[in-house]
Amino acid sequence: MSIDIRADFPFVDEVPTPCYVCDTGKLAANLAVLDLVQRRTGARIILAFKGFAMWRLFPRIRAVLPGASASSLDEARLAAEEFGGEVHVYCPAYREEDFAEIIGYADHLVFNSFNQWRQFRERVAAHPRPVSCGIRVNPQYSEVEVDLYNPCGRYSRLGVTREQFRPELLEGIEGLHFHALCEQNADALAGTLAAFEEKFGQFVPGLKWVNFGGGHHITRADYDLDLLCRLIDGVQQRYGVQVYLEPGEAIALNIGVLVARVLDIVENEISTAILDTSAACHMPDVLEMPYRPKVFGAGEPGQYPYTYRLGGLSCLAGDVIGDYSFPDPLQPGQRLVFGDMAHYTMVKNTTFNGVRLPTIAIYEPGPARLEVVRRFGYEDYRNRLS
Repeated sequence: MSIDIRADFPFVDEVPTPCYVCDTGKLAANLAVLDLVQRRTGARIILAFKGFAMWRLFPRIRAVLPGASASSLDEARLAAEEFGGEVHVYCPAYREEDFAEIIGYADHLVFNSFNQWRQFRERVAAHPRPVSCGIRVNPQYSEVEVDLYNPCGRYSRLGVTREQFRPELLEGIEGLHFHALCEQNADALAGTLAAFEEKFGQFVPGLKWVNFGGGHHITRADYDLDLLCRLIDGVQQRYGVQVYLEPGEAIALNIGVLVARVLDIVENEISTAILDTSAACHMPDVLEMPYRPKVFGAGEPGQYPYTYRLGGLSCLAGDVIGDYSFPDPLQPGQRLVFGDMAHYTMVKNTTFNGVRLPTIAIYEPGPARLEVVRRFGYEDYRNRLS
C-alpha cells in the first residue's frame, strides 16, 4: 500500500527542508492560459504582488504579462525595479511621506476615496510624467464566504460605495477599479459585474479603463474561460475601455510545493507528527482562511491505516496543519510534500518564534534541474528586529 511520491517530485530528497520549490513548467502552463485570455479579448492581465512576488521568476512572467499590481511603496518599487512594464498601485490610504516616491514608480494610481484623490490630485497633475488615476469602487456585492477575505463585506473600508460616490470630482480620473472576488470562478465575476454596472456603469463612458481586480481563479481546471472572455468583451464593447485583471494566485496556482521533514512523533490520545515547518510561520492561510492543504501520498483521517495530526515547529498551541492518514507509519526523517504552496506563502510568512523561513528553490522539469536560490539564516531574523 506504500505510496512513493518521488516519481512526481524527483527533487524531494535533494532539497534542504523546509523548502518551497517552484516548478517552471507548471508556471509556463498557467501563463499560457492567461495569455490565451489576453489574445482572445485584448484584456491586459497583470501580476498582483500581494499573492506572489518571487522576483527570480519575473523574467518568465514578464514575457507574457504586461505589468504588475502593487499595494505598498515597497511592492511598487519591486515592480518598477525587478518586473518592469506597467506598474499599477492601489493602497487603502497613501501616506504623505511616501507619495512622492510611489508616484515616481506608478503608471496607474488608484485611490480608495475621493478624500485621498482631492489630497493628492494636484501633485499628480504636477508630476512630470503622466500617471493614469482611478477610483476604487465597492459594488456592495460579493460571493466570498470568508469575511476576512471579503472586500465587499458590510462596513468594508475598501472602495467607494454608490452612496459616497462623487461624480463632480471625476475630472482627472481615467478609470474605475473594483475587487470583490477570492479564489472564484467566472460566474462570481458575472454577478459582481452586474452590480458594478448597475451602480457605476453611468460613469464609465469617457473613461479609459476598468480594472476587474483580482481573485479570478483563471488557471483552475474547471474555470469557465469562455464566460470570462464574454464578460470582458462585453464591457470593452459597451464602454470602449481597456479592461485589466490583476490576479496573483492564478499565476502561481499549483506551481509550488513545500517540502518538510518529520522530526518527532508525540502521543497524547492521538499521534502527532511534529514537522520542521509551521502553519503559523510558513503557510499562514492554513490558520487564517482556514483550510487543509493537500499532502501528497496522504488521505483523509481513517482513509489509510495510520492517522496523524501534523503539527508545526512553533510553540503556538494552535500551530496545527491538519489531520491526515498514511499507508505506512510516519518515521522521523521522512519527507512530506504539501501542495499549492507558492501563492500567499512566501509573501506572508514570518519568523515568529525565531523559526527560520523555508529555503526557496526552482525546479526546471526538462531537462530536470534543481536550483536553490535563497537560504535564510539568523541574520534574517535578527535584522528585522531592533
